Amino acid sequence: MNFDDFFSQGNLSKAKIALKRDTSNRGYLLDNEALFQLPFICLIVLLMAKDRRKPFVSETGQLVGESIEASVPGFKGSSQHLGWSTNLRVRTVKAISFLEVANLIKIDNRKSRIKSTELGSKVINKALSRDDDLAYNLSKVARAYRNICVSRKLDMELE
Repeated sequence: MNFDDFFSQGNLSKAKIALKRDTSNRGYLLDNEALFQLPFICLIVLLMAKDRRKPFVSETGQLVGESIEASVPGFKGSSQHLGWSTNLRVRTVKAISFLEVANLIKIDNRKSRIKSTELGSKVINKALSRDDDLAYNLSKVARAYRNICVSRKLDMELE
């Protein structure tokens, strides 16, 4: 059954689904668990590791937060400062550990930088090649990451 058939049959059968509403948490649609999903963080880390500018392991949590903040409209100009979120940094470490065990990234111990493996590059290229919301959002994150790197480089040249 495809998507359209599902809804047309649902309308024909007059199916009803009873939902229990939780009124204790009004005003908050998403919490930290919904925001900091490990698969999305893994894809962002893979995206950074595939880029020409390989991130330092110690800066990855902050870069993930700053990239999300710059690319997701709900965080632009907000005072939440995702780059400094401890919860996001912990989840980024978990994502890096998973990616390393899954052989999608390698950490160069001498330079302390994250590099994408051939398999990791294939995974992120496959995600970016599709024509869907994930590919669009990942391309926005990639652009934000490049802008952050360029901005940092310009700041270093000015000092």
